[in-house]
Amino acid sequence: MEVSEIYLNRLLSSEELYGDVAGKLGIPGISGRDELAAALAEQSSPREYRLYVSDENVQNAAVDEIAEVFRESGSKCSFITDEFLNLIDEHSRLTRSAKPRSLVHRDGDLHPTVHIWLIKRRDMGIFVLLQKRAPRKDVNPGKYDVSAAGHVSQGGEFRHAAVRELKEELGIETTGEKLELIGLLNNVERYDGINDNELSAVYLCREEVDADSLVLQDSEVSEVCWAEIDEMLSVMKNGGFPPNCISLKELDMIKKAVF
Repeated sequence: MEVSEIYLNRLLSSEELYGDVAGKLGIPGISGRDELAAALAEQSSPREYRLYVSDENVQNAAVDEIAEVFRESGSKCSFITDEFLNLIDEHSRLTRSAKPRSLVHRDGDLHPTVHIWLIKRRDMGIFVLLQKRAPRKDVNPGKYDVSAAGHVSQGGEFRHAAVRELKEELGIETTGEKLELIGLLNNVERYDGINDNELSAVYLCREEVDADSLVLQDSEVSEVCWAEIDEMLSVMKNGGFPPNCISLKELDMIKKAVF
């Protein structure tokens, strides 16, 4: 049975939503409830519809209307609530085009993320804060990682996302002006059916923090620790560092920005 994937984005207008559905179905001229119902009734072969609904907590009458038409069509339908992510174009620019996160990771679409490194300078060198990913994470569980990181949700902006992730994962409240952008980095990972193709904005945060007093998000972070960057690079290059998902290129970016 042919499967059609339909996106119901709560941030779009009625005209945009019906236009998107028409494009997915390959049937032009669908602009409202009646045209959609007629188009579904005239399908010549059975289809399964997977409708992805964006997870924003906003009312959108057109989304509810379209979902109702599919339910009443008698076709096999499933509804999946998912975070929608804006995509990055070939010029590394953030676009308005959005797609469900699960499909972005399946298809390897380039999408925006943020990486935030907490750093501190001591006589012994430059230290970075590492988080250990929670054991329940579906990606890289139990591995050491950047201080805080996350996706830029649709309609969002890199710096705002960085401020949000620091608050959510570590309980650190700061402002965008206190975060230092040191560059963009393309990270590509493929594992367990996931094709993760990220364009990450990498930030430094020089806030003085006590690792023991941080409020960790249990679902994301199991523990944190400080590591001296040169020692860490040496051990990682010799394969002696504990399991991690840290980019050597990213650590080199930090060294160039700090020294």
